Amino acid sequence: MAESIVKELAPMIFQVIAQIPYGRVASYGQIARLAGIPKHSRLVGYVLKHMDADSSLPWYRVINSQGKISLSKLNDQGQNIQAQLLLAEGILVIGGKVKMKKFQWNI
Repeated sequence: MAESIVKELAPMIFQVIAQIPYGRVASYGQIARLAGIPKHSRLVGYVLKHMDADSSLPWYRVINSQGKISLSKLNDQGQNIQAQLLLAEGILVIGGKVKMKKFQWNI
């Protein structure tokens, strides 16, 4: 992926991710649309994949459109960090999936 495109569009992606409310999730495509780059959901995934797990942005609230957790960052106990952070917000993760109808950010 062209580094200049990532540097140009990443701030718009970060701005939208920062707005996802506590206890809600959004899809990669939803983030791309809200950032004004509707055909770049894969770019959203690319940017998130390269973020630090300890970032202050709620990166863990972004999942795929089927409700599946796509990022596989693990903690020291081998648990999926994204699933653990979602559970801490009351978002149920069953079999690596979230019920989008119940937890999706509706904007």
